[in-house]
Amino acid sequence: MRACSRILVGNMIELDRFEWLSRQTEVAIEPELEIVDAHHHFWDRGGSTYLAEQLAHDVTSGHRVTQTIFVECMSKYDRTAPPHLRPVGETRFVASQADTFATLGDTRVSAIIGFADLTLGRHLDETLDSHLAASALFRGVRHATGWDASDVVANAHHQPTQGLTSASQFIDGAARLSSRGLTLDVWLYHPQLLELETLARQVPDLNIVINHLGAPLGIGPYADRPDDVRRQWRSNLKKVAELPNIFLKLGGFGLDEKFGMGWIMLDTPPSSDTVALRWGDDVRWCIETFGPQRCMFESNFPVDRQSLTYVVLWNACKKMTCGFTPSERADLFAGTARRAYSFTPCL
Repeated sequence: MRACSRILVGNMIELDRFEWLSRQTEVAIEPELEIVDAHHHFWDRGGSTYLAEQLAHDVTSGHRVTQTIFVECMSKYDRTAPPHLRPVGETRFVASQADTFATLGDTRVSAIIGFADLTLGRHLDETLDSHLAASALFRGVRHATGWDASDVVANAHHQPTQGLTSASQFIDGAARLSSRGLTLDVWLYHPQLLELETLARQVPDLNIVINHLGAPLGIGPYADRPDDVRRQWRSNLKKVAELPNIFLKLGGFGLDEKFGMGWIMLDTPPSSDTVALRWGDDVRWCIETFGPQRCMFESNFPVDRQSLTYVVLWNACKKMTCGFTPSERADLFAGTARRAYSFTPCL
């Protein structure tokens, strides 16, 4: 059966279908396992709200989430500032949300990943220094470089050009990040992964974190070629995994808009068993390829809320890794994120 409920707002997938999400209820398993949620957002726009109060609700829903990492999403830019400094408004906004969040429970936002255009040249220094001045939580930049020739596969929200990740201006900007001890998150699609080889080799001291599994696309021209996509995705990931400064976020499991699972059209959201069955083999392959010391789990909330609840998502992550040792799981669920973004456990 397919759901008849509305799933689009304009051209965007609706993220706040709470009645639909409530049709799949689970209790958190292994509630003692510590989690650092390595990727979430804050926003209030387009009829969707995810601020400190909503995150607090999720992290207290049964799993032991002790720390989180905010990743940029173009929220609350300072439109009064010069263009290269406008993203600093997001860092100030998130720092304020982090303060509010700290009053709502024991979990803490421990890192902020903002945006700066890495192709800015000398202006990039002012942008990075302004981010650092805006919050002690600032740990790095995400520059979304996802690009595809297909009109069906929307380019990433920073409107990148083809080949941007390996362009000389981008690499120069990455070096400026590295000189400050900051981290680079990259959101790009699986055909582009090999662009990271040049970047990682030329800036070897920079921690580069691939978002959302490296985006094995399942829409548009990729929708009917899952075996071909998996082969190319695995081949590309295996090559970049040889570079020791590249990390991988295990998540985006609910990204129907990119991966094309079809879950958003169902009468009932998927269970954690369904999620683990769909993604488990690929996740375990990623962990074996990169090693637990360079893999970290993420919620990608509220984006993944288009398909999954917070409890279901983390239950699936735990089920997919039940065969790993306690020390390996400690890395996957917390330790790797802390090392990649240079922060310590909360006291």
